[in-house]
Amino acid sequence: MSGFTYLTREALDQLKTDLQKMKAVDRPAASRAIAEARDKGDLRENAEYDAAKEAQGHLEAKIQKLEAELANARILEESSIDTSKVSILTKVTVTNLGSKKQVTYYLVSEKEADLKLGKISVTSPIGKGLLGKQVGEVAEVQVPAGMLKFKVESISL
Repeated sequence: MSGFTYLTREALDQLKTDLQKMKAVDRPAASRAIAEARDKGDLRENAEYDAAKEAQGHLEAKIQKLEAELANARILEESSIDTSKVSILTKVTVTNLGSKKQVTYYLVSEKEADLKLGKISVTSPIGKGLLGKQVGEVAEVQVPAGMLKFKVESISL
């Protein structure tokens, strides 16, 4: 994958909403905090002013990072996804051959990963191990606890 970040439409819309909030709400609030601290006198010994300036710097860095992510974002349409093999935005049901437990994972970008929802990143060890596998194939995945083997049972959207 090139320098692009592949996202679902929902994830892209959420990033745009977050950026808009930072620019319209957080940025003016940071400016107000600096102005209020400045009004309190000598800036050389004004910890409140220093903290407000630092917070503003962090916010501006976040805004720049988000803008860069949006510039490199590409939307993945479900209609273009091949379900003959495991790829990003596919739902894959696997059997852990060690524990015999069956689990379903939804492979997503790092931004969208949320293990509680069964969404794992394609860059995670399990995600990387499953990418490109077809139904019936076994993925061997090295994790801190050792080697795990997952048999791919089904692939869907």
